[in-house]
Amino acid sequence: MKKTISLLFCALLQPLLLSAQTLLPLVSPSETLNAKIQVDGTSVRIGLYEKGDQVVDVKTLQLNLEENTLAGNWLVTNQKRNEVNQTWKPVYGERSLITDRYNELKLTLRSDANQKEMTLEVRLYDEGLAFRYAFDKLDFWNQTLLNEKTQFLFKEDCKTWVTGMAQGAYSEKRLSTLSGAADRPQVIQVNDHRFVAIGEAALVDYSRMKLEKSETGFGVQSVLSGKVNLDLADYQSPWRYVMVAEHPGKLVEHNYFVLNLNEPNQIANTSWIKPGQVLREVTLTTAGSLACIDFAAENNIAYVLFDAGWYGAEEDMKSDATTVTIDPARSKGPLDLPKVIEYANSKGVGILVYVNKKALHQQLDEILPLYKIWGIKGVKYGFVNVGDQYATAWLHQAVRKAAKYELMVDIHDEYRPTGYSRTYPNLLTQEGIRGDEEGPSLDQAIYTLYNRMICGAGDYTNCYFAERVTAKMGGRAAQLAKLVAIYSPWQFVYWYDRPEKSPRKAGGAGSAESVIKTDVATRFYNSIPTVWDDTRFMDGKMGDYAVVARRSGSDWYVSVLNAGEKKQVSVPLDFLKDVTTYNATLYYQAPGKKKDVVSIKTMKLQPSLTLDVEANSGCVLHITR
Repeated sequence: MKKTISLLFCALLQPLLLSAQTLLPLVSPSETLNAKIQVDGTSVRIGLYEKGDQVVDVKTLQLNLEENTLAGNWLVTNQKRNEVNQTWKPVYGERSLITDRYNELKLTLRSDANQKEMTLEVRLYDEGLAFRYAFDKLDFWNQTLLNEKTQFLFKEDCKTWVTGMAQGAYSEKRLSTLSGAADRPQVIQVNDHRFVAIGEAALVDYSRMKLEKSETGFGVQSVLSGKVNLDLADYQSPWRYVMVAEHPGKLVEHNYFVLNLNEPNQIANTSWIKPGQVLREVTLTTAGSLACIDFAAENNIAYVLFDAGWYGAEEDMKSDATTVTIDPARSKGPLDLPKVIEYANSKGVGILVYVNKKALHQQLDEILPLYKIWGIKGVKYGFVNVGDQYATAWLHQAVRKAAKYELMVDIHDEYRPTGYSRTYPNLLTQEGIRGDEEGPSLDQAIYTLYNRMICGAGDYTNCYFAERVTAKMGGRAAQLAKLVAIYSPWQFVYWYDRPEKSPRKAGGAGSAESVIKTDVATRFYNSIPTVWDDTRFMDGKMGDYAVVARRSGSDWYVSVLNAGEKKQVSVPLDFLKDVTTYNATLYYQAPGKKKDVVSIKTMKLQPSLTLDVEANSGCVLHITR
């Protein structure tokens, strides 16, 4: 009897062993990409191909658990295929309609040593590959994941662009010369006509993934920013993805791919979620506040932000964010915030406030309902902790709590998005970007556009007048172009500038701010939308130049950023049904003019338009009907 049972078990096991050695195919909906998935002993390999050429070889499920419960080899016990073709409308975004179309393979894997099970879910879109793994709740109860090693391997020593910090500068490297951990997404150039972006999506209650040099071959491999308690992670990893495109701009154009990997919107009533431009108030005085509100109301600016210092020294644990207690190091005051909020409401301007992580951790559950009562519209979370599982889970819970009180959120400093704004669209924007606050050169802004903007909105803290920083960043015409090209539903404008009627801030950061002078160019700057109905990356070169077209209603805005030498840029206008029915105005830097001068001219459109763009500058072509 025992022998019979053993033979029967072997008979059942044999197909599983065969499936472990078989390449399981998966194709994208338009068959532009295909993947070959192989369970290979203690890991899984996914070969990704485009038009028959291998793009990347992914080796995943190399996991290290604290109790070493992943002994033995993986066997495939079940596979399930699924096809999805749907569309959805975001609350706001870079396009008004998003297509979610993919083919999926779910594999149930079992260890031949201890029979523990887990699931590998693989999706193939026309835009790229995504995969994640889930642990069986009973088999892995109370387990801790120490590390995950997923390798992304290439045939050659490819060129790549990396930054070690979410707010750091980008540099060009070869895969063989990488050192340290790079932030994601990471763009890699496979050849002249193929670029990939490697990153993660739906990071909600897990440790952040970064990417370091692969220990074998040419490539990168994942490294987690801390342990993962699988109970807290709901036994499921974030998505790991490889996007594929013929041009780095197309990677950014297809960044809805990251949103598609997140859960749908969980907020039933979103009428209170309103994008718009934001003006920073730094004097922390009633007079300065009223001047900012007047300027905002007169210039189509939706919000005024009270930055650090309004409730005390931001780094002092004793500072109380339920009070208006001015930090004397920043301002002598006085600030009558209730009066300011009432005045702002009468002018149709919303008030936002900054709160540092120290007060957030101590007072979050107290300040959110209080701010709702005060009439505040949103909170900027400052200097938040990021990286480990606790920080990640706490921060996303803080976004959900803000939604409960109809408060919008901007997360600052090292946090980089992974698509959670789809699930909780009250998370309008976040930093995790080297913005104008730090005065980056124009080539760095273009690196940012082609790399950082793949993962989502970036609070770029746009400057405009501040001569001490804008000249090296491309001048005012380039500032106009960046406002179009670098997407954020909340655009912080005039970061170092103040309205003419606002008192000068005495001492401290921002004391060298310029006065905002209203003219035709600034009126156009203030009218640029912060969200879009369509987005197209038309041309460009990494770190050199970029051409981006965005549509709001029937208006098109074509942005050109040029960090290189003076050049002629061709702009195909085939997205216009009949160019003769449109009017066009160009905002640009004219030859021989200073960087603080924006020239303006009307243009006659042709099906293919050529623009002359000065070195280290930019321009915006506004097309209207």
